Amino acid sequence: MPYDFSHQNLVEVDFSGENLTDADLRHANLYGADLTGADLRHANLYGADLGYADLSDADLRYADLTGADLYGANLTYADLTYADLTGADLRHANLTGTSMEGVGA
Repeated sequence: MPYDFSHQNLVEVDFSGENLTDADLRHANLYGADLTGADLRHANLYGADLGYADLSDADLRYADLTGADLYGANLTYADLTYADLTGADLRHANLTGTSMEGVGA
């Protein structure tokens, strides 16, 4: 059963390396969270605050990041293949080496 963290305050939480496949993180506050290497395939991050979060090497394939705040986030070598970034704020995000094939925006 997928995790339900919708609308939760998870500021600076350490989810590095965690399996969060199909997790419900809608409108969660993940500001400054450590999601390094996390498996977030098919996760629902609609409207989530991921400002300054570390998502380096994270697997975000098919994730819904619609309206997510990724301001200043570290997405180095993250896999965003077929993720939905419609309306997401990527200002000042580090996208070095990020895979973005088929990304919807």
